[in-house]
Amino acid sequence: MAAHRAEAVTARGASAHGRARLLRRNIPLYVMFLPGIVFLLLFKYIPMGGLVIAFKEYNMYDGILGSPWVGMDNFNMLFNQMQTVTIIKNTLMLSVLSLVIGFPVPIALAIMLNEVRKAWFKKSVQTLLYLPHFFSWVIVSGIVLEIFSLESGVINHWITRLTGEPFPFLYEPGSWVAIFIGSGIWKEMGFSAIIYLAALTTIDPHQYESASLDGATKWQQIRYITIPGIMPTIVLLLILSVGKVMDVGFDPVFMLQNEVVSNVSNVISTYIYTFGLQRAQFSLTTAMGLFENLVGLILVLTANQIARKFNQELW
Repeated sequence: MAAHRAEAVTARGASAHGRARLLRRNIPLYVMFLPGIVFLLLFKYIPMGGLVIAFKEYNMYDGILGSPWVGMDNFNMLFNQMQTVTIIKNTLMLSVLSLVIGFPVPIALAIMLNEVRKAWFKKSVQTLLYLPHFFSWVIVSGIVLEIFSLESGVINHWITRLTGEPFPFLYEPGSWVAIFIGSGIWKEMGFSAIIYLAALTTIDPHQYESASLDGATKWQQIRYITIPGIMPTIVLLLILSVGKVMDVGFDPVFMLQNEVVSNVSNVISTYIYTFGLQRAQFSLTTAMGLFENLVGLILVLTANQIARKFNQELW
């Protein structure tokens, strides 16, 4: 019995010594992680404490801690407004359409680029496709206005010459939604394809050689080798994208919207800006933001549970 105890103590000591040695060896890596951890703490986690004002009647004089509690009054007020239903509906519509239409585009783009054999052509195309990601939405909206503007747009210039009348692309709800989704896809598809291109490099080239010898066509190789090979990456990014369904983003909507299409362009982010910053309704808009994030959390957990049934879960 004593011998077993001695062996257990020795094993624990060796294990502790090994962990300490591993810790010392990885100190440079921990130092590299430190700025990122500090950033997350300062700008992501600590500000979460401000969510408490969703349950208070916040005023700047009393501050976050001194403002009186009102419980769920802000949520009741929020969801008793007809405007709230419209805003949530618009947010879901734009997000779901962007996800359904835009999510497959980087995947297809990465697969096509992966099939290019001319290195100079591949690099040139990649550079052109990555470039829009680094444009701000101010620049992108300026490009959109130059193309689709009613008075001076390039497309309306030709439409006017053909039909005699311009078409109000930015003032029709249907065309505005199409332009909004299309501009977002154009801006991000090249940069998003980088992740899939990286995933494609992990596929063993011998699989393609074996499939080619067996007579598989290029489409069959893509279907049975390429897509299954990057499926874990696809599922991972899809789960993360589903969590952002309630977050359309402020910049693209704000830069492209106008009063004529406000019935489809007013979303949660613009509501928070208008009522929170311009009208100082901090508690009300914090309640809206909390609701938005709770829905996103539920969607991520649900998507992960569905993916788990196919052994592709995120955690």
